[in-house]
Amino acid sequence: MTVIDISPSVMQFLLAFIVVAPLLGAVAALLPAPPGLRGKNPDQAVLRHGVTVTGAVLIAAIVLAVGFDHDHPATMQATTDINWIPALGVRIHLGIDGISLPLLLLTALLTFLCALYSYFKLPAGPSPKAFTALVLVLESGTLATFAVLDLLLFFLAFEMVLIPMYFLIARWGGDQRRAAAWKFILYTLLGSVVMLLGLLLIGLKSGTFDMVALATDNGRGLTTSVQVIAVLAIGIGLAVKTPMWPLHSWLPDAHTAAPTVGSVLLAGVLLKMGTYGFVRILLPIAPDGMRTFAPYLAAFAVVGIVYGSLACLALARNGAKGDLKRLIAYSSVGHMGFVLLGIATMTPTGVNGALFANIAHGLITGLLFFLVGAIKDRYGTADLDTLAGATGAALYGRAPRLGALLAFTAVASLGLPGLAGFWGEMLTLFGAYSPAEGLSRPAFRTFMAIGAFGTLLTAAYMLIVVRRVCMGEHTPHSQLSPDDRTPPPAHAPQPSGATGDRPTTTPQLADIQTYEAAAWTPLAALTVLTGLWPAILLGLTDPAVQKLLAGGKS
Repeated sequence: MTVIDISPSVMQFLLAFIVVAPLLGAVAALLPAPPGLRGKNPDQAVLRHGVTVTGAVLIAAIVLAVGFDHDHPATMQATTDINWIPALGVRIHLGIDGISLPLLLLTALLTFLCALYSYFKLPAGPSPKAFTALVLVLESGTLATFAVLDLLLFFLAFEMVLIPMYFLIARWGGDQRRAAAWKFILYTLLGSVVMLLGLLLIGLKSGTFDMVALATDNGRGLTTSVQVIAVLAIGIGLAVKTPMWPLHSWLPDAHTAAPTVGSVLLAGVLLKMGTYGFVRILLPIAPDGMRTFAPYLAAFAVVGIVYGSLACLALARNGAKGDLKRLIAYSSVGHMGFVLLGIATMTPTGVNGALFANIAHGLITGLLFFLVGAIKDRYGTADLDTLAGATGAALYGRAPRLGALLAFTAVASLGLPGLAGFWGEMLTLFGAYSPAEGLSRPAFRTFMAIGAFGTLLTAAYMLIVVRRVCMGEHTPHSQLSPDDRTPPPAHAPQPSGATGDRPTTTPQLADIQTYEAAAWTPLAALTVLTGLWPAILLGLTDPAVQKLLAGGKS
């Protein structure tokens, strides 16, 4: 069933346009604007250009989804297959199915919302031209990663996002931005080098780099030893990008230093590229190798779940001087652990849960980073002790709508039933209860129990964050340390009658602005929609996952 019947040639054009348009838009952003489009403010003109290009890509992605045949989500649609490098057998092969379509839509949506947010709130840094161009190149590389069906093209698209994100952190980031950017690029590049070797091994041993043909072959053309080596090599590169414990240490630094939109795109989109590679490449192409490493992958996943939660609890405690952005970054380590656990089960239930958790994490954590960025702009800091304050009012008393939205997003992140975060975690735990044939049930049920314990830890630190940031502390002023007696930032409006270093009444902060509501409302609405109607995602992913795990057979 298609909502609107669109011809295959138009579908092909739409997918090609979605991948190429941001790249062309990036080039156009760096060129001098035509006289009629310069406007009174060239900086705003180039930011408006970014909104226009990302908006056009989002519209094209929505039309593509409308024209997608939802009765056959396991079939590759809107395919383009052009011979590119005959000597190596590399083809420009594009296509989407029920696995890649949600990720394509998520990428287009988040990038548009980031461009819209930046139009009104550009991070401090160099030229807006360069900022807009980098965001568009980042979008093109991410969309290409989810659309290409050739191993070498996948690698090129996978690497294409590294340089833009490096510069977004290094030039538009906050404190320690250069060190964080270098750590990000070194970790991901080293992982990618190993991944390339694994991709080349598969292509050379099988005689093709075509991902559809390799998935249909289901590893029959590769010996078990080749599959094991390939999974190890490719898995390391994908695990760094995911990020999987213990290869995660670049992520908290990158998130803490990145500008708001950089953190949104990093958490909402870039981390998904790693888990998508596990599902699209390793599960169908090297199933025997995956079966060998699945218990280890699951073990690392649940350690990441617990480790990320404990790190968040340590940052959230009173007096720890924890950074809220850093806490959300560590929470991503735990949430992506659930995605990896679902993949490691190698079952339709677990993999569907992983894909659902991917989308839920993109929506919820993307919104969390938007909110934390807005709070940091208002307070001048993301330090939890400072945000908690000493008045007992905090966000609920100073910016009630902002506080309410933060509380809503936090309970969505901890997996409250009825919101998007619930279904992914539940399905991955169900998948771990009954893993694929050949995997140890006692081991995976142990992993399930540890993962379930991780959900309790997640609820604990998220509720602590809500209590402290939204409600504040009730510490008497006389018991505060000199650092905690710091007056509110200069830009916070002072109420009448305030005297001395401390106002006599709670200073008010700007509540949610119109442009912020425009950027955040779609994410909140989709968090509710996918939580109440999970079939909107599972109806797309399940047939495609069933076919993928069955070796290309529907």
